[in-house]
Amino acid sequence: MNKTFSGALSFAIVIAIIVIALKVMNWVPLSLQQETVRRYGTIEEVRAALQAKDLSVPSYFPQQITWPPSLILAQGKPFFASVMEFRRANTGDIALVISQSEGGTLSVENPVEIIVVKEKVRYAMQGREAVLTVGTCRNDEPCSGIAWQEGRYTMTVLMKSTPFELTKIAESMLR
Repeated sequence: MNKTFSGALSFAIVIAIIVIALKVMNWVPLSLQQETVRRYGTIEEVRAALQAKDLSVPSYFPQQITWPPSLILAQGKPFFASVMEFRRANTGDIALVISQSEGGTLSVENPVEIIVVKEKVRYAMQGREAVLTVGTCRNDEPCSGIAWQEGRYTMTVLMKSTPFELTKIAESMLR
């Protein structure tokens, strides 16, 4: 009886050690991933994984832009940063890119890039000073961008369009 009890106890201890080791091995990659740029499926997933409660999302979207984002990249360390891409409803090409960064910027290929700057002006946006850039993207398509400070974050919104829709989107992100 004593031999059976000690054998069962040894077996239970070995199982407990294996379970703990597996939990640690599962936890390590997840904790390391939060320090690198990672793709997320939803905004809620970013907020939960990185405790990013102040991730800004526009409340206004023009009809030609689809919701939800087609791509969400984010990192938690060494500083919080995120990039969201949105597509046009009719063509499916990327037409809107929103980035938010607490430090530097994420080094990702930007599908909305102003190639030729026609005008760059200061723009007053509900008590915040922003920089509005108007120009053209690849294929001579109208492009505009706006950047401003929102608390400790640098916000940037780029869109393949004239500045009218862009500024409405950006203003809908203000707190």
